[in-house]
Amino acid sequence: MSAAGGPAAAAADEAVVAAVLAAADAIVDDFGHHRTASYFAGFTPDATFVFHTADRRLESRAEYEELWAQWEREDGFRVHGCRSSDRRVQLLGDTAIFTHSVDSRIELGGSVDDVAERESIVFALRDGRWLAVHEHLSPRAPA
Repeated sequence: MSAAGGPAAAAADEAVVAAVLAAADAIVDDFGHHRTASYFAGFTPDATFVFHTADRRLESRAEYEELWAQWEREDGFRVHGCRSSDRRVQLLGDTAIFTHSVDSRIELGGSVDDVAERESIVFALRDGRWLAVHEHLSPRAPA
């Protein structure tokens, strides 16, 4: 029997961190390639979203999907790329907090710009999958 925090626990934690990172990588990659169906599938239906670009908290995945469609329709919104760095995963049982710096190429109104932000995504283990239940996006100060 291994003591708490021993090699077996460390290996288990490493496997969980790897699974959370894989879920985060899928969200980032789908966002960066503007694959909306796959991107939104990484979030639970009851996920909430706080964006510095929105005037309110979004109370569900469906509400975010509606806003995304509005951005596409009214502003020509399109994602041309996304890169994640300075990544960290904190484990809290069946919940994990993923934080990172995110650099995206975003098109709005026919202009493509680089956007630097910081993001926290809270994941929960649901039916054997790590799914995002909350996302918070903030602007990142220039270095």
